[in-house]
Amino acid sequence: MASNVNPTVRRRRLGQELRRLRELKGMTAEEVAERLLVSQSKISRLENGRRSISPRDVRDLCGVYEVEDQRMVDGLMEMAKASRQQGWWHAFGDIPYSVYIGLETDAESLRVYEPQIVTGLLQTPTYAEAIVRGGSPESSDAEIEKRVQVRLRRQERINAEKDPLRLWVVLDEASLRRVVGDNNVMREQLEHLNEMAQLPHITVQILPFDVGAHSGLAGQYAILEFADAADSSVVYIEGVTSDLYLEKAPDVQKYSLMYEHLRAQALNPEQSRQIIADIAKQYARGDRVD
Repeated sequence: MASNVNPTVRRRRLGQELRRLRELKGMTAEEVAERLLVSQSKISRLENGRRSISPRDVRDLCGVYEVEDQRMVDGLMEMAKASRQQGWWHAFGDIPYSVYIGLETDAESLRVYEPQIVTGLLQTPTYAEAIVRGGSPESSDAEIEKRVQVRLRRQERINAEKDPLRLWVVLDEASLRRVVGDNNVMREQLEHLNEMAQLPHITVQILPFDVGAHSGLAGQYAILEFADAADSSVVYIEGVTSDLYLEKAPDVQKYSLMYEHLRAQALNPEQSRQIIADIAKQYARGDRVD
């Protein structure tokens, strides 16, 4: 786990405590919003850690919840101050998935299903650039470079000498055969993928085409788990204009079960490394990979 609690996780823990206080008071988010003359969505975003929270917000909420322990109020206000500090990713400017990066930075383990491309944490620089450039053709070279650098900085979690992120990835076979960049880019990417797959904390499985219909047809998702028992698991689903974060136990359980089905249907790690190596050789020869 990351050695220092980052601001995203601080906001999340603070939000969980504020939700607990609201529920103890027996109030709905709508009732709290009416009392404070704010929108219900603001209360929801404060509680799920998706919005920066000020000490004043904490003070006002504690007033509504009639929290009499001043030490608790002061402690929550200090948490609010700490949560407004910036993580390393803020140095890169406006990053659309900054909430996810904050969670990933503190996660102990990550399970990913990716149907179209090699997942970001295992991408080479040239592959990452081709992905970003192809997915955002309107972006400037400077913007593309920034996004690539953020992606490479994220990879420090899996390359850390101490407590690296435990990563389990299921990739659809399409991610190996979709030519991103050119054959040389793909050969380099698949060779790198196999190198990373041999590390003890990284597991890669390939879901072959002949499996047919499967539980991952709805698209990409990731499941983040944390060492601290106070931090519930999160399912992350990336969107074009907005992302979805699921934290309720039934939702996480459903996606976890779906993931177990995917792992069972996928090739085992050894077989997966073999198919990756075989396709990498096809790219090396300049063959057409279908």
